[in-house]
Amino acid sequence: MNVDPGRRLHAIARLTVSIRLAVSALVLAAILLTAALSSLLWWRTAEATSRQLASTINEQIVAAVRKEVSAIVDEARAAHTAIRTLFLQNVLDTREADKREFVFLSQLQSQATISWVAFGWPDGSFFAAHKLGDRRLEMMEISRTDHPGERRVDEYDVVPGDIEFANRRFEPTDFHVADRTWFKTGLAADEPQWFRVVDHPTGERPSIAFAGPIDVYQERQGVLAIMIDYTRLARFLSQLEVGRTGTAFIIDDSGELVAAPDRDADELHVAKGDTKLLPLARIALATAGADGRKQAWRSRLTSAGAAYEVALTPLPFPGWSLATVIPEAEFLGPVETTLHRLILGLAIGAVLAALASAALARSVIAAPLSRVVGELRHVESFALEQVRRHPSRLKEIASLSGAIAEMATGLSAFRKFIPADLVRALLRQGVEARAGGSIQELSVMFIDIAGFTGLSERMGDRIVPLLSRYLDLASEAVVANAGTIDKFIGDAVMAFWGAPQPQDDHALRCCRAALSCRRAIGASGLVDDLGQLLQIRIGINSGRMLVGNIGSELRLNYTVIGDAVNVASRLESANKAYGTQILIGEATERLARGAIVTREIDSIAVYGREEGFSVYELIGLVGENEAETLAWIGRYEQGLANYRARRFAAALADFEAVLAERGHDRPAELMRDRCRQFADAAPDPSWRPVAALTTK
Repeated sequence: MNVDPGRRLHAIARLTVSIRLAVSALVLAAILLTAALSSLLWWRTAEATSRQLASTINEQIVAAVRKEVSAIVDEARAAHTAIRTLFLQNVLDTREADKREFVFLSQLQSQATISWVAFGWPDGSFFAAHKLGDRRLEMMEISRTDHPGERRVDEYDVVPGDIEFANRRFEPTDFHVADRTWFKTGLAADEPQWFRVVDHPTGERPSIAFAGPIDVYQERQGVLAIMIDYTRLARFLSQLEVGRTGTAFIIDDSGELVAAPDRDADELHVAKGDTKLLPLARIALATAGADGRKQAWRSRLTSAGAAYEVALTPLPFPGWSLATVIPEAEFLGPVETTLHRLILGLAIGAVLAALASAALARSVIAAPLSRVVGELRHVESFALEQVRRHPSRLKEIASLSGAIAEMATGLSAFRKFIPADLVRALLRQGVEARAGGSIQELSVMFIDIAGFTGLSERMGDRIVPLLSRYLDLASEAVVANAGTIDKFIGDAVMAFWGAPQPQDDHALRCCRAALSCRRAIGASGLVDDLGQLLQIRIGINSGRMLVGNIGSELRLNYTVIGDAVNVASRLESANKAYGTQILIGEATERLARGAIVTREIDSIAVYGREEGFSVYELIGLVGENEAETLAWIGRYEQGLANYRARRFAAALADFEAVLAERGHDRPAELMRDRCRQFADAAPDPSWRPVAALTTK
């Protein structure tokens, strides 16, 4: 029966961990399970209580705001009704300036939330009493006959129980009451109604106005308006405590802000309340939709990683809603703090229990287990002859020791594999040490030193350090790109990609390794005995090949064989004929296309094969600056196309252009000489544009 060593190693690792930690894990599991259930129950209860508290706070705020808005609406209606009654009963004439001023000012003083009492006549004249904060009032008149284009302003100081005249002034104005919506609509209406007002004689200040017509003896005298500045609402909101950092907003049905808390806001000071939480209120309004404008709505929203409780409540004023935004931490913060303390206490208890259980496990299990671990170390280093079986009173450890000894016996056969890192990779994948293999699509690379035969003859044994350094650099390039080094044959290095670990991008990895090897050799400064920089040649090809354990019962080699491998070897040799360093087959170019920069060199038939195929020079990777500027590649390949189409004169011009740009390019020189030859004496009709390489 064959043993799967990789699976056995993983099973042993899992078993080792479970035995050493069994006692501690059981104790910890019991403690943590109990603690988790208790904490969860406590958290749910505390959370429900806290949310109920938040709901109660919100209800109190809503009640206060609804009461205030109702009072404001009622005060405006009451003021309008009172003044209208005086006009209707002929107690007050609209043109009696003294009585009119007295009535308007008294309404401003008696109704704290009213900002304006205004009256407009059909001829466009305008009169108003205007509150200037809490300590000053002003009366203004814009007449169409007296001082047209000017606004008369009388200012009064508010003193305890009375008002005192302060000054009078005239100032230019372009305010025309006849252009205002509240006046035009109110003049044509039968009953007073609410308006949103922005423009005032004093400038733009958002307000609401309760405006309607005044008729005396069935003759329309004008329009009376009671106006409330939004700043009065902002001041009221500032008196509410919405937690420590929560906020309440009044918004209309379009999401526009009506009021945000500001204790300093009044008719003289623009509201500058904190509106950083306003976007959440608008999101809530959009989410709630029509239902949120008709009835109370609540939800949990998040912003910048923080959670908020957001509530919408319709207000007595048409289209207005109250939005309260309270950070969840306001009411869950204390709960979380308590929970953290509880968790900390439980963690300390769990750690103490774990230490006690670990001490028990160490004294009972660790000593025999450490000996078993030592045997695993022998297996890891492939010192399989040193593995021994250790009896134990613990059944699990005895079974584990026996399994390790059996595994060592099974692994002995794998010593036939070289190198050791390949053996480890095969062990991890469970590859058995017996002859066999499978056909797979892989990429293979051959590297050798140009002119090595003569170099070795000249240098003798002095070549060993040079060869060793060269092989180190080549091996590092292969390993860095996850390749498998097959073998060293003198100065040649054979490596492949795609096995034993499958790699979808094996062709690209192979090309990257070749470029990396070329750079490393060039940067190393390695020179031969003549002081010349060491030159290498690389051949790469991809295709279906046999990969597996090839050899005999005494010696196995995990390698690749097949026609695609032979082609890669021939491409390495073909570099000599074309004066190139890296040649790749057409299959490799197709698989790595889009990620590498190449030029098609020629169509060749390698030694031992009559069928021709395209061969490419690997120049670089896409994205490298030097590769992206190689415009001459297109000119060379254009010349190659003309050459294959028997347009030898055009091809000659193309190759000459490449040489003019580059100065020296052996493939272009070779193709130029062919074109000159064929231009002088055209080839026979059976000629094929395939170059035959007659040497290996």
